[in-house]
Amino acid sequence: MSAIVLQTQHLTKRYGKLTAVKDLTLEIYEGEVFGFLGPNGAGKTTSINLMCGLLEPDSGQVLVRGKPIHNGDAENRSRVGVCPQNIVLWERLTCFEQLQFMGQMYGLSARQAGQNSRRLLEELDLVEKSGQLARTLSGGMQRRLNVAMALVHDPEIVVLDEPEAGLDPQSRVKVREYIQSLARRKTVILTTHNMDEAERVADRIAIIDHGELLVLDTPECLKRRLGEGDVVEIRLLNGHADPAGVKEAACRALSAISQDVQYDPAGGLLRVRALNAVGRLSGLVESLAEAGLQPGEVQVRANTLEDVFIQLTGRRLRE
Repeated sequence: MSAIVLQTQHLTKRYGKLTAVKDLTLEIYEGEVFGFLGPNGAGKTTSINLMCGLLEPDSGQVLVRGKPIHNGDAENRSRVGVCPQNIVLWERLTCFEQLQFMGQMYGLSARQAGQNSRRLLEELDLVEKSGQLARTLSGGMQRRLNVAMALVHDPEIVVLDEPEAGLDPQSRVKVREYIQSLARRKTVILTTHNMDEAERVADRIAIIDHGELLVLDTPECLKRRLGEGDVVEIRLLNGHADPAGVKEAACRALSAISQDVQYDPAGGLLRVRALNAVGRLSGLVESLAEAGLQPGEVQVRANTLEDVFIQLTGRRLRE
C-alpha cells in the first residue's frame, strides 16, 4: 500500500452554533486522485482550507508526511498547492509573470520559477498566451492558468476545488486529461459537483454532508453498496393523479421482480432495481400494464456515482 501523505485526525471547525466540520478523520495516499464530494454547504471548502493550513481547527489536526500543518509552518504548507474555485489572478501581470511571481512567493529562485512556468504553460496549452495579460484571457484559459499557479512550486499535493466550473467542453476535457496525467506523479485532492468527472478520475471518493464523513471508498465499491442489479427507469403516462396510489400499485405489481421500487411524482418516473433487468423488461412492463399503469419511455442503466450521492445526501435542493 502507498504511504499516507495527508491525514486528518478528528478535525472539527465551528462558526458560532454551526459546526462546519465535525470529527473528520481520513487518510489520503501518495499518488492517488482523491475525490472529495458533498452538496452545497456540506463543509467541503472549510475542510479543504483546514487541510491546506489556511484555517486553524477548533480541535483535531492535519498531518502532512506525519508533521502537523498550520499557519506558521511555511515549509510543510508549501508541500500543498491550491487551485481555488474562484479564479484568482493579478490583472496587470502576463501569464508568465503570474506564474513566476507565484513561484518566487513560494521561495523558488527566479531561474527555477521561470523554468517551471514555461513547462506548465506548455503542458496546459498556454504558451501562445505567455506574454498576454491574464485579464484578457477567456474563462477557460484563466481556469487553466489557475491550475498552473497551484503547481508552479512543484508541490507534493495539489488541491483542485471545482477545476471544471464554467468550462466549455474542450477546456473541460483538457483539464480532466491534465488531472489524470498528474496521477501517480502527485497526490490530487479534487472537489467537484460533476459526478461523471469524479467517477472517471478518482481512485477513492469521500462524501460528506453537514460536516460529517458519510462514506469513503472506491467508486466501484460505492456503487455496489447501493444494491445489485441494473436500474430500470420508466416514465408513467398516468402517474400524476395519485402519487401514493401509483407507488403502492407499482410495488404490488412488481413484488415478484424487485423489492427496490422508487417513484418520483414530479416527473412521473418509476425506478426499479433488478437483476437481469434486460431479460425481465417485458415482464416488468406487462405487470405494470395489468395493474392499470401506463408505461411510456423505458431506459435501463447501471448504478452511477450520482445514485450513491443522492441516496446519501437526499434530493432536497441546497442553497
